[in-house]
Amino acid sequence: MNCVALQTLHDHLLTALESLPEETRRLFHGRGRCWPGLEQVTVDWLQGVVLVSLFKEPEPTQLDDLLAMLLTLSTSPAWHHSKAHTLAVQHRYLPQSLTQWLVGEPIDEWTLTEGGLRYRIDLGKKQNNGLFLDMRYGRDWVRANADGKRVLNLFAYTCGFSVAAIAGGAQHVVNLDMSRAALSRGRDNHRLNGHDLSQVSFLGHDLFKSWGKVINSGPYDLVIIDPPTFQKGSFLLTKDYQRVLRRLPELLTAHGTVLACSNDPATGPDFLIDGVTQQAPGLVFEKRLENPPEFPDVDLECGLKALVFKTTTPGC
Repeated sequence: MNCVALQTLHDHLLTALESLPEETRRLFHGRGRCWPGLEQVTVDWLQGVVLVSLFKEPEPTQLDDLLAMLLTLSTSPAWHHSKAHTLAVQHRYLPQSLTQWLVGEPIDEWTLTEGGLRYRIDLGKKQNNGLFLDMRYGRDWVRANADGKRVLNLFAYTCGFSVAAIAGGAQHVVNLDMSRAALSRGRDNHRLNGHDLSQVSFLGHDLFKSWGKVINSGPYDLVIIDPPTFQKGSFLLTKDYQRVLRRLPELLTAHGTVLACSNDPATGPDFLIDGVTQQAPGLVFEKRLENPPEFPDVDLECGLKALVFKTTTPGC
């Protein structure tokens, strides 16, 4: 992160602050490796809060220069025009992902808007705040394709897909995640949007120990699979994704659809396509969803993969 890279970041943010979107968006995505020296930096607009995330520890002098640049940015006319009131730097490389509050008071919880839907996030306490912004188009797709459907949301986290599905007219959504705290936040998200919770189920279980509960709640018209790349003691993408895929025939209706996702930069879309072909041959690949333009990547194979599969019609 030399002076040239810092100037690039400064100029990019200055331009972004002058024309901010009304809803939450990523302002700078260095992890797509489009800007040399900034590969470990992202900046998000959280509707009043500017959150800078560092994924690798910079040299002490580089960190000092970055903080100085950000403080200078916070005194600019563009900052005041943006009506931003809080500037924070999250040190994601530290065990507790320490958050440094540069401007404004620390905030524990905050509410965001995306596609007219509301989501509550955590700030300054956890590595992930509760809404993955790169999955915006995925949530849009679910909302547009959920009408009248029974939906299974695996690795549901804070139930962003579930909120989108109910908003899109889903008949019922079953959310499964090991973290009961994440599912509790999912309930909050549904309440924020005035949803009827009788249409939503929350299963706080280890998926691989709870197939009976999941299958008994089916079959499902739409299954969403969006696992972590690695979760200690419970999930390793390259080994355990196949175990999920081979269960799809038991989960789906005769005309079911699957949205299978992976954010692992080490695996391309063929990992999912080949996996479905081998483990659930009754499904065919339909398309890969585009990623939002604010997430550029020098290699599309490395970015978020959100793939749609559909059950083949017997006899065709």
